[in-house]
Amino acid sequence: MRICVVGAGAIGGMLGVKLALSGHDVTLILRGANLEAVRQNGLKLIEEGGKELLARPARVTSVIAEAGVQDVVILGMKAHQVAAIAAELPAIMHERTRVVTMQNGIPWWYFHKLPGAWEGTPIRAVDPDGVIAQSIAVDRVIGSVVYPASEVIQPGIIKVIEGNRFTLGELDGGDTPSIREIADAFKTAGFKAPISRDIRSEIWLKVWGNLSFNPISALTHATLEDICLYAPTRELAAAMMREAQTIGEALGVQFKVSLEKRIAGAQAVGQHKTSMLQDVEQGRPLELQALVASVMELGRITQKPTPTIDAVYALTSLLANTLQQHKATLRLA
Repeated sequence: MRICVVGAGAIGGMLGVKLALSGHDVTLILRGANLEAVRQNGLKLIEEGGKELLARPARVTSVIAEAGVQDVVILGMKAHQVAAIAAELPAIMHERTRVVTMQNGIPWWYFHKLPGAWEGTPIRAVDPDGVIAQSIAVDRVIGSVVYPASEVIQPGIIKVIEGNRFTLGELDGGDTPSIREIADAFKTAGFKAPISRDIRSEIWLKVWGNLSFNPISALTHATLEDICLYAPTRELAAAMMREAQTIGEALGVQFKVSLEKRIAGAQAVGQHKTSMLQDVEQGRPLELQALVASVMELGRITQKPTPTIDAVYALTSLLANTLQQHKATLRLA
């Protein structure tokens, strides 16, 4: 297949390397020093056990239109970066091209193909101007949940921290030839790629932790283990998660694990810095809209209160604005 990874950073690049090495025609969309490094030396992936893989994709560019027409487009960037490139995507699609969305948080398409009172309702927190929905036909979209953790340790080199599972799902819960073909491609490349008949419940299971642990870590500079072991922040995370669970259940979501088990799972990850804390340390924009504001928006839609989530969002949003205004980073020595 012709596969384009738009935003081939830590996760997108991980996919790109292994899909290319398994025989697919892979194009990577990159920027800056990462782009130049991959052009010159290829893209290296260091797996959990230390094994190094080197791929030289078919095309490496910063211009989406140069990718040519693709069978699959994987959106590997963060949620707040999608709107900026959405209008460029139709140029690389044919009538059957599928788009795999790999953003954390509540996706822009959440209520599309979801029967009920809110069917088709936009999520303004992640698509405020509607440009994503206008540019990507909902029939093209395949939802996904990203479970691996990896990081770009230097331009052109990605290190896997843990995990290799990418759950995929049609928005209507269907089982189609195209999603099976994509899942098979992932599996051949060495990933676990189960197909979910309820992708929204899978998304909520990850959102459940992200909406709490990410902003708390950004504010406190604590790791997942530290947050869970310190009683006040453990209870703060639990309070945010209880509010979110009430919203999810009002939307028909089934939480397949208990709240305590979800917190225990985060604690078991150990001394790991969340992506939002890493963004604070490196002066990058925070994923607050997709991870937190979107859940607040769903709370308003379902008329469920979110006082704890609102308070943590306000504090973290102010931190993000302050860092952006001063073009600053914040890191413990």
